[in-house]
Amino acid sequence: MARGTRGKLRIYLGAAPGVGKTYAMLSEAHRRVERGTDCVVAFVEHHNRARTETMLHGLEQVERRELTYRGAVFSEMDVDEVLLRRPAVALVDELAHTNVPGSRNAKRWQDVEELLAAGIDVVSAVNIQHLESLGDVVESITGVRQRETVPDEIVRRADQIELVDMSPQALRRRMAHGNIYKPDKIDAALSNYFRPGNLTALRELALLWTADRVDEYLQEYRTDHKVSTIWGSRERIVVGLTGGPEGRTLVRRAVRLAEKGAGGEVLAVYISRSDGLTAASPKELAVQRTLVEELGGTFHHVIGDDIPAALLEFSRGVNATQIILGVSRRRSWQYVLGPGVSSTVARESGPDLDVHIVTHDEAGTGRRRSLPAARGARLGKHRTLWGWLTGLAGPALLTVLLSGFAPEVGLANDMLLYLTLTIAAALLGGLLPALASAVVGSVLLNWFFAPPLGELTISDPKNIVALAVFVTIAVAVASVVDLAARRTHQAARLRAESEILSFLAGSILRGETTLDALLERVRETFAMESVALLERQSDVEPWTCVGSVGPAPAGCPEDADVEMPVGDHLALALSGRVLPAEDRRVLAAFATQAVVVLDRQRLVGQAEQARRLAQDNKIRTSLLAAVSHDLRTPLAAIKAAVTSLRSDDVAWSEADEAELLAGIEAGADRLDHLIDNLLDMSRLQTGTVTPLVRPVDLDEVVPLALVGIADGRVRSDVPETLPMVEIDKGLLERAVANVVENAVKYSPDDTPVLVSASALADRVELRVIDRGPGVPDEAKERIFEPFQRYGDAPRGAGVGLGLAVAKGFVEAMDGTLTAEDTPGGGLTMVLTLRVESGRSPVCPDLPAAATS
Repeated sequence: MARGTRGKLRIYLGAAPGVGKTYAMLSEAHRRVERGTDCVVAFVEHHNRARTETMLHGLEQVERRELTYRGAVFSEMDVDEVLLRRPAVALVDELAHTNVPGSRNAKRWQDVEELLAAGIDVVSAVNIQHLESLGDVVESITGVRQRETVPDEIVRRADQIELVDMSPQALRRRMAHGNIYKPDKIDAALSNYFRPGNLTALRELALLWTADRVDEYLQEYRTDHKVSTIWGSRERIVVGLTGGPEGRTLVRRAVRLAEKGAGGEVLAVYISRSDGLTAASPKELAVQRTLVEELGGTFHHVIGDDIPAALLEFSRGVNATQIILGVSRRRSWQYVLGPGVSSTVARESGPDLDVHIVTHDEAGTGRRRSLPAARGARLGKHRTLWGWLTGLAGPALLTVLLSGFAPEVGLANDMLLYLTLTIAAALLGGLLPALASAVVGSVLLNWFFAPPLGELTISDPKNIVALAVFVTIAVAVASVVDLAARRTHQAARLRAESEILSFLAGSILRGETTLDALLERVRETFAMESVALLERQSDVEPWTCVGSVGPAPAGCPEDADVEMPVGDHLALALSGRVLPAEDRRVLAAFATQAVVVLDRQRLVGQAEQARRLAQDNKIRTSLLAAVSHDLRTPLAAIKAAVTSLRSDDVAWSEADEAELLAGIEAGADRLDHLIDNLLDMSRLQTGTVTPLVRPVDLDEVVPLALVGIADGRVRSDVPETLPMVEIDKGLLERAVANVVENAVKYSPDDTPVLVSASALADRVELRVIDRGPGVPDEAKERIFEPFQRYGDAPRGAGVGLGLAVAKGFVEAMDGTLTAEDTPGGGLTMVLTLRVESGRSPVCPDLPAAATS
């Protein structure tokens, strides 16, 4: 292999740990070695899986580099050694892995980039949940935010991507048989990350992502090889919308067809004419667009004067396999004007594109809207052409006919015939063809039919009057036709404008339009490339963009093709083309609405701030209520005990004195606990909690949190082999103490509370399990709110801040605190904490980030 070229990257992609990526990668390595390829193992972690470890036998392994970090020794891939060895192929597992500080690069994918740049082919593996763009989606599915990610572009640039797939049931069986994790981790993994729903969702993500990548490969191939024919590798159904009510029926029919095939897509397209103002109802189009997106399709707005050609061009461009159109709403007599869009598309679609004509309730009822604005603006190219032909060629042809076959018709009849041609030219082509016809006709009449013949002079005064009347009538008729055309155009534009403005006003009043959606509407309506709403504080301040859509929006009004000022310090800037002056009225309405939407969004933000202030005020009121009762009760008890001890009227025995002193101590402890919670809640509300996060062993924190709990009320099961977690030791101790105290309060006296911990992937879960009355699902979130007591808890049970403080402290350390039902009855509090960075992938007790 020429070392001057970049190496090739092959990636095995999986939905979850344990599907067999590393095994497949090692099998590929054995195949290449048998073919004589120089292949080495740069880094593969077998995680004590017997079958995977066996596959390493017979393969050359590059010695790893040992690094010491925070008192522990870690092994990482030695990039320098691999570059020095310079194999043809290197196996590098766990592409998303974060290297230990002190390594050559921060991430393993950066190590792989160095190997590829050196001309070394790399075979690697990664799980779908570690792709950067899918972080939010995976978190919503599993409840865990992946800390180790790889940029999508790195994976997309791979020369080969192979999906390693396994059904959720098979993967759970592998887990239950001990083929993935150690026995002590199996139950926790099956009940958490490896739940059937999680695995099914992750599997779907992997399949869809791979399908999209395959589709990209196909599009690249078609583009490179200039393939214009449609390949039906994937069902893509294009729905042609007109903005009429039948569009909803067409969309639903397309979705049903798509569901019958695997991976079917629905693309709804509306084609408007080039002036940008649609003659369709914007409200109906918005409804249809929402319907398409709700059913999983996409909506597209295309500009084109020739609707059938534009529809076919769009369909072939997206490699569509089917087109769905509705039966025309035109009446029978209207077909004399042309075959219609449906028939034209069906005729010109060719053998590789199926066209479905769907009947509907609106078929044959007639169009209920005026002609599109572009046809009102002009009489149409074909119609104008016929007007000029009638106005110029018609008089010449009529002259030949009259001269050769009817020379004795008479001048009056000749004028009427020429006038008929002039009126026809006016009706077809408008003012200019009619004027041309009048001029040509008058000249031909004068030369061929008005004495003296063959001269441009008129001897009879009556003929002069006749010719003058002829020209006058011709000009008058042409003017009337032109005026009617302009009025028709204006009426169409005004109707389109009124529909657009009505839709805008309604959506704004209902609060349905966001600023980005409104700007996108502007861009589509006026066929622009980008639209931006700009703002500045004063005339000398620079412009700032408060909202934009489209590529490369203008940074200031001077850079835009169209500028629409709104007030002194706001402007709507459009890029793409120069807008006709007649369209600026509608654009001004859009600009005004954009300012309204911007103001609405800011008012919503201010309202949210006011709501927070009201919530803070509510908390202060609750604090006062807590001070008025819950703090006064132990103070009163302490004061009574102290007064009794100081009294000279009663001789207290040693036992009585000890009891009074114990009461004082208990009251002081209770005061201390209440005041700590109040202060902690105040710190959380003001945002002044700043955790000092560092790696800590969990078995050091939990015992400290249990100090003060009566013997026998709590049973602890926190293994010493757990990885270190990144926490603030003091905050976690307080959080665990509050949670455990709450569990003890509601758990039966004869049933101890269980505190257990386990490691799952890149996190550790601490569970506090009680056998109390439990909490219904609708109240599980409410119990974490400040000043909440569940059930019939007495006032003396505390001010209801323990769980709120615990949740605030845990979230401040980037953890979570949730409530679950205890199987068999009771409540389980689950604290999820982050494992120390760099430990989870190499710790043998944890699931690896991207293992097979």
